[in-house]
Amino acid sequence: MALDWARRRVSQQFCLFPGPSPEWMVRHTLTPGDLRDLQVEPVKSSAAMEDYSILMNVSWRLRADASIRLLKATKICVTGKGDHQSYSCVRCNYTEAFQTQSRPSGGRWTFSYIGFPVEPSTLYFIGAHNIPNANMNEDPPSMSVNFTSAGCLDHIMKYKKKCIEAGSLWDPDITACKKNETTVEVNFTTSPLGNKYMALIQNNINQPPTRASVVIPVTGESEGAVVQLTPYFHTCGNDCIRRKGTVVLCPQTGRSILGGWLPLFLSALLVATWVLVVVIYLMWKHERTKKASFPTTTLLPLIKVLVVYPSEICFHHTVCYFTEFLQNHCRSEVILEEWQKKKIAEMGPVQWLTTQKKAVDKVIFLLSNDVSSSCDNTCGQREGSPHESSQDLFPLAFNLFCSDLRSQTPLDKYMVVYFRDADIKDEYSALSVCPKYHLMRDAAAFCTELRVKQPGSGGKRLTACFL
Repeated sequence: MALDWARRRVSQQFCLFPGPSPEWMVRHTLTPGDLRDLQVEPVKSSAAMEDYSILMNVSWRLRADASIRLLKATKICVTGKGDHQSYSCVRCNYTEAFQTQSRPSGGRWTFSYIGFPVEPSTLYFIGAHNIPNANMNEDPPSMSVNFTSAGCLDHIMKYKKKCIEAGSLWDPDITACKKNETTVEVNFTTSPLGNKYMALIQNNINQPPTRASVVIPVTGESEGAVVQLTPYFHTCGNDCIRRKGTVVLCPQTGRSILGGWLPLFLSALLVATWVLVVVIYLMWKHERTKKASFPTTTLLPLIKVLVVYPSEICFHHTVCYFTEFLQNHCRSEVILEEWQKKKIAEMGPVQWLTTQKKAVDKVIFLLSNDVSSSCDNTCGQREGSPHESSQDLFPLAFNLFCSDLRSQTPLDKYMVVYFRDADIKDEYSALSVCPKYHLMRDAAAFCTELRVKQPGSGGKRLTACFL
């Protein structure tokens, strides 16, 4: 579909060009490139039933290169091969030279032309090339696509006048049933377009008198056979649309048969209804017992936690282990400075710590313990280890804590965690006012404390807040 900008730049000439374009007579120093894309689809040209026709919507996109400045027109030719051969061309002139390779609003230049008529069940060859054409012995800038139109039973094509006359809107509602081993009954709705029909059942052909309901003799098995109904309308003669149906068993009729099966059917229906009621009651009782035994649990929301630790702590053995514990057992979203080095470099460590402190629910001071030799060999002695290449943010975080301590800010956000029994170092003695937990001994109490907001700790205040 052409865009508004495109429509203002194309002039559609509704005349045929049986011969070559005048530009072919002139040798050009430079010529435009070929098209970027070419697409075809059928469209309805009118909503009025008496003036309904199907036209071909040919749309194309121009290639975004410098040769677009030389483009003057695009020529489209359509060849149709079906019941009737057809050939027509149209030249679309661009009203002014292109100044840019793409539209001002962005995207490639796109155009469309609607005018070539479409006949049912026809193969079309659509070719398009830009003008000026390539010079002799040069590659022509052209593009072509194939398009096969649908038959008369297509949801768009069936309203075409030619298809309507062939019976595209006729709904025969064919029903065919096997009455016995030798006869099949065919029922269908006739059409005002004609009164002569032929019914075909598999390979058994019979031409009954023209009636809306006929009985056709057959030989052999006929259940599941295909019924083909061929009309002979005056508008299409022997070339009308054929319709098909399937042979099934005719419904049994007669009071004797009904009287014999009715009591048994009613008894079976009563038993099935009773069983269904019992099953529904048992299922309801089971669900009620299940709800009483297993109360519904609510998944707790994630807790956002900032973990700070001294530089001498073993990152892989202690910090990573503690982080995994928070994520798997305490439903926590953990923030570590080791994982956000880029943001820290952009914002600066103080600004980054201040921002994280406001955003998180808890700030955890993970205190270091006596570092074993195995931890030193794994974490601290390799070049490029975490605490060798990162900045120690623990003193900065401790200063922010001291600032909150002096400003009488509630300290319920802060917690202290360690993995071994150890006293808080003198330089960090101010942290003694915070809840302290020894993992894994206090794991359950620690996870519970993460989700409890403590009242403002306005009691004990220490002054040892200077590093």
